[in-house]
Order: sequence, then structure tokens, then C-alpha cells
Amino acid sequence: MERLIIIDGNAILHRAFHAIPPLTTIKGELVNAIFGFLSMMLRIVHDLKPAFLVVTFDRAKPTFRKKLFKAYQAKRPKMDEGLSGQIERMHEVLEKMNVSVFEMDGYEADDVIGTITNRIKNNNKNNNIETIIITGDRDILQLVSDRVKVYMPVKGLSESKLFGEKEVEEKFGIKPSQIVDYKALVGDQSDNYPGVSGIGPKTASHLLSHFRTLERLYQKIDEVENENVKGKLKAGEKEAEMSKQLAQIVTNVPVDFDLKKCRLPNFDRPDIHQLLEELQFRTLIGRLVSGNKNNELRIKNKNKEKKKDKSQQIKLF
Repeated sequence: MERLIIIDGNAILHRAFHAIPPLTTIKGELVNAIFGFLSMMLRIVHDLKPAFLVVTFDRAKPTFRKKLFKAYQAKRPKMDEGLSGQIERMHEVLEKMNVSVFEMDGYEADDVIGTITNRIKNNNKNNNIETIIITGDRDILQLVSDRVKVYMPVKGLSESKLFGEKEVEEKFGIKPSQIVDYKALVGDQSDNYPGVSGIGPKTASHLLSHFRTLERLYQKIDEVENENVKGKLKAGEKEAEMSKQLAQIVTNVPVDFDLKKCRLPNFDRPDIHQLLEELQFRTLIGRLVSGNKNNELRIKNKNKEKKKDKSQQIKLF
């Protein structure tokens, strides 16, 4: 199996900004979020040894969810100016490092991630690809499958946990495919959509363990024994349907994605060394060398396996 790493750019930048004290260059440029992002990216490359690397970002323009529900994310605080000022610079840094970046007006980074994972999953040529998504956003867990995992920071940037299907069920008591139905029932305070009024996490989990999906729940609503719960479900049916639309990650965003163009680049280059010197990230330069060696080792091991397979074929035939 070869690995594709997809980093949720906004989510990791936001976490890095709040996890790392303010850092400024000699020119007075604030770069703590960029430092944290690159530090985590290089650690991921070192630890997970991917063959492909992608970063996605949100765009400033309103998404289709805002058009569907005007109050969507309305209660979120305005992005700190210190963070917003680093997003454009982060794009420039990734471009210089030859890291593939994807984003699309009208959609969130989650939708772009969902589209990429869906295309890989539906292409038989990619059966040997394992996708690992790096994010702090639990919504992404709905994408987890046998070949898609989520690597989620659980404490700042220093500790992370890998979520597969088993880990999602153990943590939340529902399957990854049920997360959208769960949020349709309980809503989401962070994104500010309602769900069904009066239906909490325990009740939602209990209902889904029996009915499996939101649609089946409403088809067989008369089987709900608790009359109080049944009444709340009937009263909140429209809200549940809308909340599911808001929670559902889109998997058909029209992005121009070609996996072959997303190969992990060689970071151990003079221009990247110079870039990190300008940003005063000298401690990261040594890790560029380490990351490149791991990439070379992965390629060498892959080539050895190919030679081994070829030699075996010669003997067999």
C-alpha cells in the first residue's frame, strides 16, 4: 500500500496558531502558525512516510451551506487577524515547496477532501492507495472507511490519534457512515445548525443503533416507543433533513485532481533551505534532510520489492 496524506490546511493552521506562542521574523512578520504547520507536516512525512501529499484550504467566499441556511456558522468568532494574515503566506510557502494545494469557491476544505478520497476510492487503479486525512475537525470522520483514516491532533500539536472504523465506533458509539445522521439529530453548535430540538447525544445514538439511518428512522417512526421522543422527532423532521444536508460532506466538487501530480516532493533543496532561513525556521532544516531520506528509503524499498517480484516471475515462467 502507498499512502496519500491530505492535510486540512485551515484546521491545522488554526490549531498551530493557538498552540504556539507568537513568533516573528526580524522583519516583524508573525509566523507561529506557519512554523507549527510545517513542523507537523514534516513530522507526518517522517512518521507516516507517504508517497503523495496534498493540502486543502477553505475559501473566503460563502459556501452553498450558507445559501441553504443563512445562520450557518454565524456564531463563530471572527478569525484572528494574526492568523488570517498567515494564510496567504502559507500558500506561498507550500507553492515554493511544490506541495499540491486544492481549494474551490463555494465549498469547504472538507468537501474538497471528500471529493479527493471519493475519486481515489472509485478508481480501481488506486486500490493500493491508503488515504490518511490530517485534521482537527470531527466532521471528517464520516469519510473513514477500510482505506481512509483520520489522523487527529488530540493535544495541541504534540499528540495525535489515528482513527479507523474501529476507533470511531469505540469513541463515538456509531459507525463513520452514521455520523451525518447523528449530527442531523443533535445538530452542531460550532456550525450553528439545530438538529431536532430536545434530542441529545444518548438518544440519537440509541435511535441510530436501532434504525441505522435518519431516513429509516422517519420511515418507521411509529416504532419509536417513547411518545415524547416520537413527538420531538415529528416536530423537527424538516430541521433534521436540513441539518443532514449541512453535515454531509460533498464528494463531487469540480476540482482538477491528478494523483500522479501529487507525489511527495523532495524538500531537501537549496531553495527550501533558503526559504526556511528567511522565515528563521532553522530548526526545521535538519528535518528536511530526514524527511527526504525517508522518502528515498521508501522508493528504494518499493524498487527492491519490484525486483524481487520480477525475479520470482522469471523463476516461475
